[in-house]
Amino acid sequence: MAGTSRSGASTPRPTEVDVLVIGAGISGIGVAHHLATRRPGQTFAVLESRAEIGGTWSLFRYPGVRSDSDMPTFGYGFRPWPHRTTIAEGRAILEYLRDTIDEADIGEHLHFGHRVTAADFDSATGRWTVTTEVAGSGATAVFVSRFLFLGTGYYDYESAHTPDFPGAEAFEGQVIHPQFWPEDLDYQGKRVVVIGSGATAITLVPSMAKHARHVTMLQRSPSYVLTIPADDAIGAALRTLLGPERAYRLVRRRNIALHRILFRLCRRFPKLMRRALIGHVRSRLPRHFDVDTHFSPRYNPWDQRLCMTPNGELFRTIASGQASVVTDHIARFTRDGILLESGQELAADLIVTATGLRTLPFGQVALSVDGAPVHLPDRVAFKAMMLSGVPNLAYAIGYSNISWTLKVDLVAEHLCRLLDHMDSHGYDVVEPVLDDSAGTERLPLLDLDAGYVQRGIADFPSAGAAGPWTLAHAYEADVDRLRHGPVEDPALRFTTVPRPARVG
Repeated sequence: MAGTSRSGASTPRPTEVDVLVIGAGISGIGVAHHLATRRPGQTFAVLESRAEIGGTWSLFRYPGVRSDSDMPTFGYGFRPWPHRTTIAEGRAILEYLRDTIDEADIGEHLHFGHRVTAADFDSATGRWTVTTEVAGSGATAVFVSRFLFLGTGYYDYESAHTPDFPGAEAFEGQVIHPQFWPEDLDYQGKRVVVIGSGATAITLVPSMAKHARHVTMLQRSPSYVLTIPADDAIGAALRTLLGPERAYRLVRRRNIALHRILFRLCRRFPKLMRRALIGHVRSRLPRHFDVDTHFSPRYNPWDQRLCMTPNGELFRTIASGQASVVTDHIARFTRDGILLESGQELAADLIVTATGLRTLPFGQVALSVDGAPVHLPDRVAFKAMMLSGVPNLAYAIGYSNISWTLKVDLVAEHLCRLLDHMDSHGYDVVEPVLDDSAGTERLPLLDLDAGYVQRGIADFPSAGAAGPWTLAHAYEADVDRLRHGPVEDPALRFTTVPRPARVG
């Protein structure tokens, strides 16, 4: 039954669980799977604001949407990617996530249409009280949990980054952002301009060129683009010889090693790797193509993420004449297209603003401890999965230089170990405590120069420069720290909550 407040309004009875997971995307599903299989005796629930699972992979519907990492590393460590393709389309990833839920019987723990608005930790009880808005009803629901996990990622699902283009109102065609792609959009035979040079633009251009009259990728500055194989012949052979699980483990280790080697080479020898990456592009395009203008970035490799094109599809599309690249600045939109600062005008029937996303820390949930608001920029990340001064809370933010899911697996494993440790010692509360007497050096939580990161990074917690407060974005370091390292740490404070005395 519902209770009644002093004002006479009905208040919902809380749903109580041991662990409450916010978000049913790739992070939340991964953590839920670990909880279900590693800690079968506990209770947990997964809250999702939308009507379906998948997060980014169900939200983004633009043509060609796919992973920008290979699936043997983007897939979960506990569940082999079942297909030969290494770069997967969004719908295949969504199917993989649904099968993961079915495999571990997680479906009964999912609560859709619950937008979390506030979460308050009560030190007296050692519990979180989480308030949600229930979609379509205007009602609220309350959940109480011992531990809170934020699997919200860092993208804003409700708004995207679109610059204020002068003269946009004059354009007589259609302007859309990839994040809000209309299901019934018809671009057959149309002239399309895609504004942007990141992973989304590089996916859109060859996909749309199959049906459009012509596609132009308009960029202010180039990105590094690397060809990768869409299929893994060696991995397929290993699956035949060794079986899917053993082959998956081997291919996963191989791909992790290759990614880490590439990243280290880019960091240690940026000039050499720049020449190699640009030389790779030259080998893929016609001799007359102006690679120096259109594919020679102003920054060093891995200052921003490398963009991947499966089997060189972007370069093949450009070489065929179905698409072109223009590097210039926009002066203004016109009735028929875009006027550039060089004086050139690009004719367009459809303009796609692949201009980036907005970041949003922890789904904009209003966190508080004993009623005092948690100001995220004041907090420092502990082991890149907890926050200073915030008890019984963990989160997952994936790597910027390798597959996101690798970090999710490690965080989920460590969370289960942490909960096991608390149970075995009778602890109710764990809190990272930062000794800031010497003035801890603060570093950005995300270490990329990309525009979407720089626009919103000030709203996020920081990392520290030493000890468990560091954030290396290095998989092998996190394996040592999260998978093999001890749970206990001098910076962690474990406590118990006094139990009420029995009466009589």
